[in-house]
Parts: sequence; C-alpha cells; structure tokens
Amino acid sequence: MASLLTAAAGLNLIARFVGGVFPLVDAELAVWQKTAARAEPGLADQALASVRDKRFHCQGGGIYSLYPGVDTARFVRLVVALQTISDYLDNLCDRAGVADEGAFRQLHLAMTDALDPAGGVHDYYSSYPLKNDGGYLAALVAACREEVARLPGYATVQPAAAKFAMLYSELQIYKHLDPAVREEKMAAWGARHLAAYPGVTLWEFAAACGSTLGLFMLCALAADPDLTGEEADTACEAYFPWICGLHILLDYFIDLAEDRSHGDLNFVAYYRDPDETLARLTHFWRQALDGAGRLSQPAFAATVVYGLLAMYLSDPKTQAPLENQVATALLGAAGGYARLLHRLCRLLRKRGTL
Repeated sequence: MASLLTAAAGLNLIARFVGGVFPLVDAELAVWQKTAARAEPGLADQALASVRDKRFHCQGGGIYSLYPGVDTARFVRLVVALQTISDYLDNLCDRAGVADEGAFRQLHLAMTDALDPAGGVHDYYSSYPLKNDGGYLAALVAACREEVARLPGYATVQPAAAKFAMLYSELQIYKHLDPAVREEKMAAWGARHLAAYPGVTLWEFAAACGSTLGLFMLCALAADPDLTGEEADTACEAYFPWICGLHILLDYFIDLAEDRSHGDLNFVAYYRDPDETLARLTHFWRQALDGAGRLSQPAFAATVVYGLLAMYLSDPKTQAPLENQVATALLGAAGGYARLLHRLCRLLRKRGTL
C-alpha cells in the first residue's frame, strides 16, 4: 500500500505529466511525422504508422522527463526519438513481410548507435529490401546522441544502457523470425542469460528485454553530475527484470485474446491458466515495488509501478471475462492507490487524452 506521502507526490506528478509533458510529446512527434513523410512509400507507411498508432509509448516514457534534476523539454526530445526508433523498427520487422535475421540485426544497430554519442553510424538498411527513408532513422539516432551527450553523468550509465539496448535488440531480432524457427532461436538466446535471473522464465526474461523503461531511467539518473555507479546498479536491479518485466507482461496481457486469434507470439500465453497469470503478474508487481523502494526517489519510482498497473489495466481490452477477472484481482491486491490511478486513467481514456 502506498503511503499518503507517496500518493500525494504521485498525484502531483501525474498532474504535471498529463498537463505539461503530453503536449511536449505531441510537438516532438509532429516534427518526426514531417521527416517520416519524406521516405519512400513502404518505409514512410511504417514510420507514419508508428508515430500515429504508438503515441502512448512516447507518452509513457515521458514520465521520466519529470525526474528531479532533468531538463524536461530536452528529455522529452530524447524519449520521443529513442522510443520512435524502437516503434519504427518494430513495424519494419513485424508488418513489412520480411523475416530475415540479418536484416533485423542490421536495423537494430540503430538502437545501440543511438546510445553511443561517440560511436560510428551504420548502414541500417543494407540487408533490408527497402532503403530510402529520406534520412529518417539517421536523424532519430543523431537526436538521441545529441541528448545523451548533454547528460553530465552519462558515462556512469552508458555501459548499462548499452547492455539494455543490446538485450532489447536481440529480443526484437528473434521474436520477429518465422514461427517455425522463432521459439528454438529464442530458447537458445535466453539460455545464455537466464542463469543471472533465477526464478524468471525464458518468456518473462524476454518480456523484460522488450521494455525501454530501464533505458529512460538510466538516462534520467545521468542528469546528475554526481551520480555514482552504485546508484546506477541499484536502478538496474530494480528495473531488470522486475519493473521492465511488469511493463511488457502487462502489455502482452491486454493483447492476449487478440494475439491468440491472430496466432501471434504472446509471452503471457505461456502461463498455464488465469491463476498462474495472476500469480506471476502479482509477483512481478511486488518485486517491482520492492525495488522501487530502494531507489533514491522512491515516490517517483512507486508512481511508475502503480502507473503501469493503472494504465494497462484501464485498457478496454481488459473487459473480456478472463482478463477482467485477472485485472480486478491484481488491482485489488495492489490497493487503493492503484485503484485511484486506474480510475484516473479510465477518465483520461474517455477524454481521448490517453
């Protein structure tokens, strides 16, 4: 249960988030929309679709622009650019009829390049059938590099950020392969990492790899010129696999019925039944909240954790009978603060803000 102090701080944060950050996100996305329109038709379609349909990803990441000491406007630029790279590449791998591992690997060098301000630039489309994006992806990478280079503590977090970006990229490479080889490839990939995360299944580990929240948290910490390696390590332990895992497991949870009907990969579908789904989501929530309490800004971190529950479980897709059963029980276990944020998110959805 959140303390009254945490709840008050969290509601204040949410008010600043919706009223101040959402308009900044929309302004940044409008800039990238114009750049995306210059690409050749196939690439422009996917770039514009990612900006149009995945706006809420950028909105969610924008919460980190309100972390103490962060320059909000500049950080929103970083969040939108990095998240747009992620969403655009996801579309290129998922919706363009391509299933080539080498092409996916080359495309995702943009994620690691974006977080390396002194690194080189790759030909991201060298193995992809479409080539001319009008400079869109390179411009997104450059924007990220400009912003991380401004962060005075970035050298402290850069190794961890590079690791998170690598794991994210590897997941995207394998999860978009042909279903005939996808599971075997993912199992072999996960086996190289799972020993470091006891008590987490392959599919839960994969879910954690799919979140960009750990990257945003590390960059927010890097706004502090006196950031220590110990603080960065504590954040990594809280976020991976727990907060990141909770994030993407909830994302897959709300898409469960839709993915099942289309035969799409869904990490939550590997749970035996709704009871196991509830038990594991509850476990991830509790571990995430415990990790949040050890961070230097525990009220901020707790609001992120409760906010994930509220945002995803307020989605209309959770009204299906089985999903509603799990969502209701999870919100009940999370307590009054989670339910309050849940009601707030439902209101924002009705108004079209979220």
